[in-house]
Amino acid sequence: MADTIRTFARKYPFSIICILTIWYLSIWFIPPHTPLDSVQFMDKWTHFIMYGGTCTVIWWEYLRCHKQPQWGKLLLLGWLAPIVMSGCLELIQEYCTTNRAGEWLDLAANSTGCTIGNLLGMIYYAAKKRSSTNDN
Repeated sequence: MADTIRTFARKYPFSIICILTIWYLSIWFIPPHTPLDSVQFMDKWTHFIMYGGTCTVIWWEYLRCHKQPQWGKLLLLGWLAPIVMSGCLELIQEYCTTNRAGEWLDLAANSTGCTIGNLLGMIYYAAKKRSSTNDN
């Protein structure tokens, strides 16, 4: 079991860091007030970028470690799992914290970010595949 965890951590270090950062920011971190608070939907853009970036990183690390992707596994772990995690975090914020509130629009922004991150991952895969085909 410990070897499996070490192997996973070696293959996906940035994905793990992104996921742990999202958990920290979603539950424990209280954002300071900044001039950006006046930007309309700034919170939603932040969610979109965090989850889109995380899904892009998951794809990048997965494709770095695998020559031929297992599409079902990749879509489950690189798209659906982050969306489910997002829903769980919104519920935790609503029902288990006193300083945060869960929001459906946050879940929507997170899901949109995941979807765009996956599209970027697919584009990266296509470009990588085309590049390797042209090199031969």
